[in-house]
Amino acid sequence: MKKIALYRIFVIVFMAVKFFIQITLFQKRYHSKGSDQLQVQWEALLRRQAIEYRETALRLEGLLIKLGQFLSTRADIMPQVFIKELEDLVDHVPAVPWEEAKKVLENEWGRNYGEIIHKISIEPVASASIGEVFHGYLHNGEEVAVKIQRPGIEKVIRTDFKAIKIIMWLADRFTSYGKRIDLPKLYTEMRYVIGQELNFRKELENGRYFEKRYDDFDDVQIPSYYKEFSTRKVLVMEWMNGKKVTDLSFLEKHGIDRQELAERLFKVFLEQLLQEGKFHADPHPGNILVKSDGTIVLIDFGMIGEVKKTDALAIREVVEGIIFDDFDKVINALEKLRFLLPHANKDELKRVLVTLISTYVEHDITQMDDLLVQQIFEDVQRVVKNEPIQMPSELAFFGRALSTFVGILYILHPKINLLKLSQPLIKDWLSRNQEGTSDSVVKLLREYARPLLGIPRQLQEALNEPKRYREWQERKDLTDRTISYYQSKKRDAFLFMVLTSIAIYVSFLLNELELAYGSVAVFTISFLYYLRSTLVYRRLVNQFSRKDE
Repeated sequence: MKKIALYRIFVIVFMAVKFFIQITLFQKRYHSKGSDQLQVQWEALLRRQAIEYRETALRLEGLLIKLGQFLSTRADIMPQVFIKELEDLVDHVPAVPWEEAKKVLENEWGRNYGEIIHKISIEPVASASIGEVFHGYLHNGEEVAVKIQRPGIEKVIRTDFKAIKIIMWLADRFTSYGKRIDLPKLYTEMRYVIGQELNFRKELENGRYFEKRYDDFDDVQIPSYYKEFSTRKVLVMEWMNGKKVTDLSFLEKHGIDRQELAERLFKVFLEQLLQEGKFHADPHPGNILVKSDGTIVLIDFGMIGEVKKTDALAIREVVEGIIFDDFDKVINALEKLRFLLPHANKDELKRVLVTLISTYVEHDITQMDDLLVQQIFEDVQRVVKNEPIQMPSELAFFGRALSTFVGILYILHPKINLLKLSQPLIKDWLSRNQEGTSDSVVKLLREYARPLLGIPRQLQEALNEPKRYREWQERKDLTDRTISYYQSKKRDAFLFMVLTSIAIYVSFLLNELELAYGSVAVFTISFLYYLRSTLVYRRLVNQFSRKDE
């Protein structure tokens, strides 16, 4: 059943619509209430949804696994409780029978695989949602890894994207996500990234790019690629002997210093993220190996991000703005990076940014007053929730790479001081001559003695929130809650229309006439309720608009 396109689309869309309805009904029921118990119930709902998504993804395979991995790193989009349940979603999918994999291999090479491969394992050493990796030997004795695309995966991915497009269309028009997230842009970015993974020639190009980039690094190794044997669906590369970087028993057995390894690894990836060019966007433990002599091995370059020159300069402006207390510069740079969607409240963002950064660099949060810490994080959470902030599609995997990578570092060395390690690297980065940057940055650093580089400063006055702002925020919150409440009625009606439309289609497909008649009746009621709710909603919006004027 999971290979049937209509079935896949129905299951995926139905699950999403059910989630929308559950969230809408919850918000409608508790829109004016607030308590610790309510928060517990809300998190329990999200956790159940995340678990259902994970189980459905593992059952259907295909795009849902990749999408789940992507969403698990998007704190700017997904609730933390949802992220926590999805962060362990990995490509645990059954292996394809060797005969099917061999058919793909020989179709791509246009000959019997034995003419190129002397020996190959019939069981894959790794099996993921898009491809499988086999261990083989060329006729000259060279040990290779052969990555073969799963048969029919392109058709499955195309089908799943149709379902995701329907879901995003619904979310964009009938949920609050449509206001805070550029969903069409997110969809385009997802199609591009997954499309890149389906084309092994692109992975070959990426791998050779990193092989050249790290050619002068004695303690970093990238596998060599065999261009003459690689195609769109087959990739042949040098076999790398090593263990996952988080295999602590292996590190201990070979006397590899975990702290020193973590520091080397940090420098390798920080160099990728700070400089313009490509960076490894999927640095999970399985893609970072370590040899018995401590050499770091980077593999699997199917998911790659890119920092363009203009983005690199904007990132630089963010760092400089933080260092020199120029938060207008920080906000402008974030806008250049496309973090801020239209209508973002820049003054509000600046206020929270000043508070958060000033407090973080001045104090040890674990030793601060609990009430102050709670106030700061509530401010941040409220702004991220209410303001149109989104990771730009071009840099979407920057955050993914960073969060995944930091997790690896803390496994290797739980007490690692990332701020201290980054100081000399950031100093060197800022001191280099780049377009639009002064040559005297180091002198300015010494003059201003910014805390990001290790020197304390006083907590900014931004903690004192003006009374005028509080009054404005209270009025805005009341307005938003009222309009949101009536908007939810409209969404309820539309979602029931969608569900009953699906039910009508399925009932006619199965020739269940009684179900069809009942579904038509519910659809009619939902349609009338939708019209009425729309009229009420528009009247309220017009009333509040006139008041604002």
